Amino acid sequence: MGCSGSKDGQETTKKPSGSLKTSEDLKEFPNFPADCKSQLCKCLSKDIWEEYKDQKDKYGVTFKTCIFSGVKNLDSGIGVYAGSHEAYSQFNKLFDQVIQNYHGHAPTAKHVSNMNSADLVAPPFGEEDAKMIKSTRIRVGRNLAGFPLGPGVTKEQRLEIMNAVVEACKNFEGDLKGTFYPLEGMDETTQKQLIDDHFLFKEGDRFLEACNLNRDWPSGRGIFHNDDKTFLVWVNEEDQLRIISMQNGADIHAVFDRLSRAANAIEQVAKFSHDEHLGYITSCPTNLGTALRASVHIRLPKLSQDMAKFESIANQFNVQIRGIHGEHSETVDSTYDISNKRRLGMSEVELVQDMYSGVKAMIEAENSM
Repeated sequence: MGCSGSKDGQETTKKPSGSLKTSEDLKEFPNFPADCKSQLCKCLSKDIWEEYKDQKDKYGVTFKTCIFSGVKNLDSGIGVYAGSHEAYSQFNKLFDQVIQNYHGHAPTAKHVSNMNSADLVAPPFGEEDAKMIKSTRIRVGRNLAGFPLGPGVTKEQRLEIMNAVVEACKNFEGDLKGTFYPLEGMDETTQKQLIDDHFLFKEGDRFLEACNLNRDWPSGRGIFHNDDKTFLVWVNEEDQLRIISMQNGADIHAVFDRLSRAANAIEQVAKFSHDEHLGYITSCPTNLGTALRASVHIRLPKLSQDMAKFESIANQFNVQIRGIHGEHSETVDSTYDISNKRRLGMSEVELVQDMYSGVKAMIEAENSM
């Protein structure tokens, strides 16, 4: 998840602007190429630039820092990152446009959150249908109230956030109980095991580098996973928390229930940043609302031969079809990653329902061919 071109499917062939090293080098209104497609390019007017160019939020994160990634990286899909919750209101003349364009969420619109797994209607698939689904994964991004977001957080605040999450994880019981591994000072044996488990996250890309999200790496970063290796918490990656629930097979309800219980338990100790307009607050505007991605890997050899029908079902249920190695990747053995498209304006339960219902319809179509 993120605001880069590669993550949002809006790449161009333009290269990063090498003349700008930091946001302080940004002295004049950015001059974007005519074919630039980023939301920053589309939404940043000279009037907005003149109004905000010398402003900073209450944590000291400048407007220039918020837009620098999109100025430096001309292949950005979005190009803006908020430095704090308050940035969305302080720099609203830019962020409101980006949010409206990306999510269709108006400045007066409300967002209602719902992480109650009891409200999800996802009965188990039949035995043969379930065999089509290889794995299920649902994650949410969260940031803590009372702190700046990643572009503005200090080394000391990052450690404070990590310690708060560690304390929350100590309270986990049953299937959530596990171990926290700080990245700083990690021994080679632990590192190799986490890599082998595909749990270890890496330093951010050039898009995150440009908005100050890679500072002080790897200090204050870490990974928690439960003993069963079906639940993860990444601490201080792009968002301060990425909470992940996954397992082999087709039990979507069980995966969401585990995620819901974990998120609720963490918030008892560390309150999440949230408001009634934007939902859960994230640095990248594309993840606002739920910051949820619910996905399955499913093998559909017959349906995938009729991509028009496949895509029609996906559109009907607001889900996205991707290769199992990410956006624009090729499929392997007719296996696809199916996930929710929407983030903001719909609750977490509704988005997981989108994914479940879309997958169910795809299975029915596969069986009918």
